[in-house]
Amino acid sequence: MSCGPAFLEAVCQIPGNDTLDYNPVVTDLRQTCDGYDAMDESRHILVVDDDKELRGLLSRFLTGNGFRVSVAQDAAAMTQTMSAARIDLIILDIMMPGEDGLSICRRLRVNGTIPIIMLTAKGSEFDRVLGLEMGADDYLPKPFGIHELLARVRSVLRRAAMPVPGSPAGARRVFEFAGWRLDVSRRELRSPANALVDLRAAEFDVLLALVEHPQRVLSRDQLLDLGRGRGATTFDRTIDLYISRLRRRLEADPKEPALIKTMRSEGYILTTDVTLNGAPW
Repeated sequence: MSCGPAFLEAVCQIPGNDTLDYNPVVTDLRQTCDGYDAMDESRHILVVDDDKELRGLLSRFLTGNGFRVSVAQDAAAMTQTMSAARIDLIILDIMMPGEDGLSICRRLRVNGTIPIIMLTAKGSEFDRVLGLEMGADDYLPKPFGIHELLARVRSVLRRAAMPVPGSPAGARRVFEFAGWRLDVSRRELRSPANALVDLRAAEFDVLLALVEHPQRVLSRDQLLDLGRGRGATTFDRTIDLYISRLRRRLEADPKEPALIKTMRSEGYILTTDVTLNGAPW
């Protein structure tokens, strides 16, 4: 929802100065924002809002606080971004043209548990409750303090990383494919014979990207991004090396791979079905 310059001034609040003019001259936002945590650098946030100025402001602020940030102006752009990159949290506006934020939130909840913070100019109790009932993890009415948003982002991310009390497997995510077991929480790969398979960190991340997107072609760039390529300087041909190593561990005949196939000029594909904690993925 477009809110104009007055709103942009209202949402940007910093200690000692109630408003921060839009387009501030800042050389390093990390030096101006309190509470910077280097751990945030591994987290990827997607801002979905039709207001171009607000998207830019939030992107700069969150990037300055150590996050990786992508932006999308509508549901279609959001879906495209999520298909190409691993997203850790979505900041989602409700009032958008086309598919609105409530519908998007409901759809996302059908397919997963990605953390969502909803933004809206509607501040009534009914709207807040409705957003939370749709599955949002938090709700922030406009105008809001930008440092409050930062605190809520970190709080939601912390909660998302916590084990679920009473859950039989806690917060564990265990993928299974063709008899193999990939335990995301323990970062372990076990063979069909239950033998622990030694994988380097980058190899595990590339395999996880393939497993999370089964029977779908992923380009080298997508694998770099999905497999911890977040800002990495790895050359795309390094992906070929990781794939070669994975095939030596997974394939009965690495020269004639059946699980991880090459799609010429396109990328790689995991050909088998996948389950997560015993349920189809």
